[in-house]
Amino acid sequence: MIKGKVALVTGASSGIGYATALALSRAGAKVAAGARRTDRLDALKQEIEKAGGEAIVMKLDVTKKAECDAFVEAAVGKWGSVDILVNNAGLMPLSFFKKLKVAEWDQMIDVNLKGVIYCTAAAIPHMLARKSGHIVNMSSIAGRVVFPSGSVYCATKHAVTAFSEGLRQEFSTRSNIRVTCIEPGVVDTELNDTITDESLAKFVESTKQAVTLKAEDIASAILFAVESPPHMNVNEIMLRPTPQER
Repeated sequence: MIKGKVALVTGASSGIGYATALALSRAGAKVAAGARRTDRLDALKQEIEKAGGEAIVMKLDVTKKAECDAFVEAAVGKWGSVDILVNNAGLMPLSFFKKLKVAEWDQMIDVNLKGVIYCTAAAIPHMLARKSGHIVNMSSIAGRVVFPSGSVYCATKHAVTAFSEGLRQEFSTRSNIRVTCIEPGVVDTELNDTITDESLAKFVESTKQAVTLKAEDIASAILFAVESPPHMNVNEIMLRPTPQER
């Protein structure tokens, strides 16, 4: 059970992050939610508190290590610990490599990979001090299956999957810090809104017509992992919409 535990969620202003913050709060966790869009965080805080939960929200750009450190310290300062970290913040500006969208690559690598590393680095000393904790990293089916237009995105998600396994080997057996890598298929979120490659317009439209997972489905998977008994380390959860082939 996670009642009374302190959970940190990045990218919490919408989609999976928002749904996960709500789910963790409803299960009894105290939630620190971070994202760049603070107006949406305020709405999340109100929703949590209206239901009787506890929450703090902070502006957070995970590409800036100082902001990641401050986010963790704010939660520790208020509640004294970090029990669960959900590294959810991510971008998916798919494009064919030949389009050479270098600025988008840089931003995607900074958010999808470096942001995960920065937030984990900020939280891990507190978990090590207590010899307890749970890190949940948001990867993707794209961390297993590469596809055209996804070269850089898939690379970032492959990296998150590998990073998660490295964390597990280093911290789970030695320090009782569990690690879970979540690998969803197509989810109904705002990720497609970051795609600027016009040649992918038909792909974007097709995803709008497809059967997709909901943000709440991913939140439920995360809740399953963090509420699992202490002797059980749920290392990976891969979930797709039933009709999704790859």
